[in-house]
Formats: sequence, C-alpha cells, structure tokens
Amino acid sequence: MNKEEQGVGELYLRLIEQLKCEPNFVSDDGELKKWVVAEAARAYSADVISLLLKDELLRNAFFVNVNGAEVFKLDKFLLFVEQKNYLNDGYTQFSQKVGLKIGGKFLNQRSEVELVFPHKDCVLEGGQTKEDQKRQEIFFNEVLAQDEITQLLEPKVLMGGKRYDSEGEHPLEGFVRDAEINEKRGLPKDTITDNLIVKGNNLLALHTLKREFAGKVKLIYIDPPYYFVANKSEDTFNYNSNFKLSTWCTFMKNRLEIARDLLSDDGAIFVQISDDGVGELHLILKDIFNRNGQNNFINKITVKTKSPSGFASVNPGVFETAEYILGFAKNKFHWRFNQQYIKSEYDTNYSSYIVNPEDNYENWQFEKIDTAIAKELGYGDKREALRNVSEFVFNQMVAEFALKNKDRVFRLTAINDNAASEAVELREHSRLNPDCIYCLKREDNYDLYVTKAQEIAFYSKKIRNIDGEEVPTMQLTNIWSDISYEGIAKEGNVKLKGGKKPEKLIRRIVEMASNPGDIVLDFFAGSGTTASVVHKLGRQFITCDQLDSQIEMSMKRLRKVVDGDQSGISKLINWRGGGSFVYLELKKYNQVFIDEIESATKTDELLAIWEKMKQKAFFRFNVDMQKFDEGIEEFKALALGQQKECLCKMLDLNQLYVNRSDMEDETAKVTEEEKRITKNFYQEA
Repeated sequence: MNKEEQGVGELYLRLIEQLKCEPNFVSDDGELKKWVVAEAARAYSADVISLLLKDELLRNAFFVNVNGAEVFKLDKFLLFVEQKNYLNDGYTQFSQKVGLKIGGKFLNQRSEVELVFPHKDCVLEGGQTKEDQKRQEIFFNEVLAQDEITQLLEPKVLMGGKRYDSEGEHPLEGFVRDAEINEKRGLPKDTITDNLIVKGNNLLALHTLKREFAGKVKLIYIDPPYYFVANKSEDTFNYNSNFKLSTWCTFMKNRLEIARDLLSDDGAIFVQISDDGVGELHLILKDIFNRNGQNNFINKITVKTKSPSGFASVNPGVFETAEYILGFAKNKFHWRFNQQYIKSEYDTNYSSYIVNPEDNYENWQFEKIDTAIAKELGYGDKREALRNVSEFVFNQMVAEFALKNKDRVFRLTAINDNAASEAVELREHSRLNPDCIYCLKREDNYDLYVTKAQEIAFYSKKIRNIDGEEVPTMQLTNIWSDISYEGIAKEGNVKLKGGKKPEKLIRRIVEMASNPGDIVLDFFAGSGTTASVVHKLGRQFITCDQLDSQIEMSMKRLRKVVDGDQSGISKLINWRGGGSFVYLELKKYNQVFIDEIESATKTDELLAIWEKMKQKAFFRFNVDMQKFDEGIEEFKALALGQQKECLCKMLDLNQLYVNRSDMEDETAKVTEEEKRITKNFYQEA
C-alpha cells in the first residue's frame, strides 16, 4: 500500500469515528448507517457538517475555504462515503468495484424503491379476460427516491383472515404456533407454523413478514418477471416497453435484499430466469449475498424448458431451449445440500457378475453378463446370439439381469493413493497375488473386496429407489434435461400459459435445499406451484402476490391440494390430501384507488374515481386539487393510459396500505377484527 492509499485509509477511519458520535447515524449493532449519513449530507444537515468541521483532517478533505467561508464539497463526500475507496487521480475509484452502474452510481449505492411491477412477463389490462383479445395492456410502475419514503416499508395492518382445510373455509381464530414443530426445526417455540398466502404488494408483504420470520426461512424459490426483450413473437401478450433494465434491476434488488434478511443462516435462495437478464441478476445476487469476502454462490443450473419444433425462430442464431436457476446461500459454510440422484440407463461398465455369491469370497468365480445371457438363450457366446436376436433385445436382457442381480454384478475400479491406508496396503498386497480375492472389514463403511489390485465395485451402489421404483441412478448435475415441461397445463387444475413450472422441478429444488418442516417462501405466487409442492412435501409454505387473478388461482389450487388433488407429483409421493392454510391481506388505503384506476375502461369511470379520491385519498404534498379541477377539460383530452398515469402519480405511495402504527387512526377505518388479527400476528397484547 502506498502513502496515498494509507492517507485515504486514515481519513476513512477518522470519518467513521467522527460520524459515530451522532447516535442517529449508528445501527443497533454498532455499524454506521451510510445511507442515513448520505441523505443527511444531501440535506446539508448540521448533524453532518458540524461533525466534519470539528476535525481538521476531515475539514481539509471535504471543505474548501472561499473568502473565509467553508464550502462543503458534497459530491466528494458522498463518493467517499458510498464507495469507501475515493482516491485522487492516481487511483481509480473503480479499482475495487465490479457491478451494475446506473445513472452514474453502482446499483448497490442507490436507495430507490421500485414499488410495483408486472407479475411474470405481463399483466392483463383492466377488463381483459382472454389472452387472444390482444388489447394493449396498461400497467404503471413507480420508482421512489429514498427521501420520498417515510412509512412505505413499515409493517402493515392485516385483514381478511381465513383458514382453509378439508372441511372448507373458516374464520381465523388465531395463528398456530406449534412448539414441538419449532423445536424440531430449531426455531423459537412461538414461531407461526401455519401455511400462509398473503395478498398485497410483495415488497411491502416481505417487510411485514420480517417481524415474524426474519432469519427463519430455510429456502426461497422465486420465478420473477423477466426483463423486457422486444420482438419475441412467441409471447402471449405484448410487453410494456417502459420497463427498462434499470427499473428491473432496482425492482429485483429491493426484494432480494429483504429476502436475504428472511433467510436463516443455513438457508438458500434459488431464482429462475431466462436469458433475458440472467447476467444482470447474477451480479445483483453476488452483490447482495457475497458479503465480507465470502463467496456464497452455490450453482447456476441450466434447465431445458422446451424442444425445437417446426421452423419457427425467435431470434437469429440457435434455438433457445433453456432457462437458468441461480442458487446462493446466506452462509455457504452452514448450508447443507441434500444429495439428489436421477434415473439413468444401465451402466455397461458393470459387465461381470459373481457366479457363486453364496460361497466364501475367496472362492468366488466371475463371468461376463453377456456370456450368461447368451447361454440362457441357448447360444455359445454373445456374437452367436446377435446373429439370431436383435441387439436391442439382447442389451435389454443384460440390463434387466444387472438390475435383478445388483448385489453380485460388479466392475473393477482403481484404488487411489489418497484412499485409506488400509485400502492402499491391501491394493499393494493384491498386486503380488492378482488371482486372489481379499476383503477389508470396516465398521464405519461397506466391506471392501479387492482383486487384481482393484476394488470390486458392486452395481447395487448405483441402484436407488426413486418414487417406488428400483432403478440405476447417477448424481444430479447442474444441467437438468430430464424434467418435461410438456403436459403440465392441467397440473393443479389451473392454467397459466407461458409461466407455469412443472411440479417435478419445484420438488427437486425443495427436496435438495430443505427438510420436512422447514419454511419455504415464494413471493411471486403465480399459479401456486411452489406452495402446492411445498405443502405436499410436508414443509411450511409462505407465498405472496398482488394480482387478484394470481391470488384466486393459487387459492383454488391450494384448496384442491388440501382436498387430495392427484395431479403433478401427487401420485409419485402418494399424496392423499390434508393440512390447512391461512389467507391474509395487507389492508389497503391508496391501493384501493390504484386498483380501480387500473381496472377502468373509460374516462367517465376515471372521473368518478377522482371524485372519491378527493374525499378519501392521501395525495402527494404538491398536488393541487383545485387546479386539477380547473384543468379537467385538458385531462379529458388525454389518452386513457395517460389519464390513468396522471391519477396514479397524484397519490401518496407511502400510503398504499395501512401501517401497523396507524391502526388506531380513525381515518384508517381498521375494524376490531382486523386489529385482533394484526395483534395476534405480531404477538401483541
């Protein structure tokens, strides 16, 4: 490190020490809240400036004296605080930084919140009920700067609580907190053990769930909306081209940050994505999950989702058949992978078998399987047999023989130098007596048989029971081409064209990254596939969505699962139904008006909504209702989409839903039932 770098390091340490003198700049765990400092600096707060002026080193670094007055060099200060490696011309500010840069700042330095976004690839326009209507969809999103956010991410009031089981729908009396289940999974005994489906903006729902589930979720699987790419003729709907890459990146960053907080220390997240945005998503995940120099990346899994058909081509180049699943652990040192195996073909290397397995191993005699099959067919050897029997039939007979006799079919494999010393010693002894068979008895492992200085590896090691069938297997790799996307339209008795995932796919992820009883979260509910599979596999699910259509689809599917739905993986795992789940909503305020605006189909409906807004809505501070009314004719002259956007932008987005802290405010109109459910969820008296 040169003198210049040492000087910067000293300056940074001095700055941290000085700023920590202000309690508001320090978190509960003693860390400096840099974004709070940055926002205070942008506001030229005396809390920041006075602290800097008190220290000569800091004053010289961040102020310039102009005619006796100290002028604050805000840009330099913010660059130093946010990047932590600001240096002069001889040292680039990007020397230790790799990542996505938007508007002159790295994504992780930005504090905007992307509030709403279309679910999956698209949303239906208000009034559209069929895909083939091909109407121009309208969906509005909003990016809020940090200084616009005051109450947005606070926990919300909960309403609409209902419990569903095999006997139907019931009022929600309270949440189940099974101490025995929580003890088994190592969670506080008062943790909610109900399956939950939460309706509301998923970012706000996640922050609401944080109070109860922070650090408790074992697995998160999400299939988020994919980044916009134009001219894909296969898409079911038109994309809204206003959703740019910067918007999508902000949207994902917001939700992945809170997702990490919800994960347990031994938990992991798996995110499925197409070619559109996979590179950007990987960078965002690295930035959020690779902390303190620790690499928590697990795998990038390639999933075959379709096969080429006809002569259609979406883009120039090879036909796209894959999507990707990016896996990151919260702490890779603590995360444990449940080894998975998939069905394979007969391994022809296992070509020999023991003729007399009942005899002492020293007297074993070996023979080739194909020779035995040829004799069984009445021929002298394989060559003679193939003159009279098709090769396919013959090979099938060999494979069946190997499976049936798995405990005496074998291959010879090398014993490496790094094997246990006893095994290496036995190998060397066998070299001197190649025609003999030796055995090493082991208490903590299988018995090792050696001949010709090699291990006798039995075929039974490759045979496993998969869904009730004894089959040859191989270890799961990061290329998944064995799960078909064909024929899944009827799974769960719900339809979601273009976005539905096979239950077998979700099953694999759930089984490899969680154990029975664990909490699994999916905050893009979609058609309810994740929640359904998680329930069938004996885990606890939590799922969220904002759109009525997605919630209704998930509810319908989950009710059928409880009743014993036999689609998807049900028959494979012998699912017979049972269990229950709880439905909740975030209590809306301004969101009610946004929903009505999005559903409106003509100007007269929007004008009626405006009249209701004037009476009940929370507006942005700079909205002048009188001036709007005076210019109403100009409003009427706008296109319908512009009218909707205009009304949406007038609403205070901090007030989309009712905060828990405002529950007793009369204007929120929170009922006694809603208060009871909310207090029960947050464990308040």
